[in-house]
Amino acid sequence: AMYLMSTNLKGVSSMKIHRDLEVSQPTAWFMVHRIREAWDTSKEKSFRGPVEVDETYMGGKEKNKHNSKKLKAGRGPVGKAAVVGIKDRDTNAVSASVVKSTDGPTLQGFVLDQTGPRTRVFTDEHGAYRGLPNHQTVKHSVGEYVDGMAHTNGIESFWSVLKRGYQGTYHKMSAKHLQRYVNEFSGRHNVRSRDTLEQMAAIARGFTGKRLRLSDLTASPERSVPQAGSDVF
Repeated sequence: AMYLMSTNLKGVSSMKIHRDLEVSQPTAWFMVHRIREAWDTSKEKSFRGPVEVDETYMGGKEKNKHNSKKLKAGRGPVGKAAVVGIKDRDTNAVSASVVKSTDGPTLQGFVLDQTGPRTRVFTDEHGAYRGLPNHQTVKHSVGEYVDGMAHTNGIESFWSVLKRGYQGTYHKMSAKHLQRYVNEFSGRHNVRSRDTLEQMAAIARGFTGKRLRLSDLTASPERSVPQAGSDVF
């Protein structure tokens, strides 16, 4: 399971693990979530920069929902979960976190927790980033995507891989487990340059000091990120 999760850049569904390893689908689902937990290295990251920071939204489109499930509160990010990410240009390392809000205190707190006082920070013109030290923006709203060193192309590339995995492999990521899926894609990205055995060794090290019980995974189910799919138990 660790090998399959490491070598498939867009992820592996629990149904494929179930078929390939000849275990039950619930067993496969439990295994892949424990592997995702091992990929959680958020507390270990310290970005010296320069860094790119951006946010994205995970969830289905309002127009694609059954009428009974539509929130009828507009389009865009309505009904979706927000994720903020940071990418270090020097090391190529990524860290991302599901957040309840994309306001200034939340996004700036995320950046300041993972950078030093001299780290150069590049973002788009989202007002929530205004006031960050050593901060420069690129104005997407007027069609500007690169202004000297200011751009967010690297972190946006990471979002594209996450969303291809979401749409093409998993199809559904529950709000309760979304952070683990984000951990999977950031963790796999961060060891991508190593050979396969080293990638698997990194997962093994990530298990140390962590415990994820089935009862914790299945307790208190929360509202799912609204989209169709089957990779949920």
